[in-house]
Amino acid sequence: MAISFEKAFGVHPSAMMARTQRAEIIATNIANADTPGYKAKDLDFEAVLNQAKSKQNGSMVRTHEKHFDINANSINANAQFRNPLQPDTGDGNSVDVQVERNLYVQNSVEYQASLRFLTGKIQGLKKALNGQ
Repeated sequence: MAISFEKAFGVHPSAMMARTQRAEIIATNIANADTPGYKAKDLDFEAVLNQAKSKQNGSMVRTHEKHFDINANSINANAQFRNPLQPDTGDGNSVDVQVERNLYVQNSVEYQASLRFLTGKIQGLKKALNGQ
């Protein structure tokens, strides 16, 4: 009987990829905090997660490493401009560094939680394979 990693791990690998992309977007926001006209972006995590769930229920899968990954840029397509919480400072920049730092830390904690869940699943599979 073959082990289906998609069934074993569920949506967590996709969630980790989305959290990685979100960390990159938030880091870009922080890096551009002083860039005039830069608008803060964020990832609609719920939309990305729903997209991953729907793909998990029967979609095209990449069967060879040389095949094009048609889903590679789907996460970046969900990046949206964030509504600013502060009034415009006059330069058109909508990045609030304190908000971005808080979002980055929250995203990091959620990434670590998914990583721990996957680590636990892998350890459970290893025990099952070893007959423990």
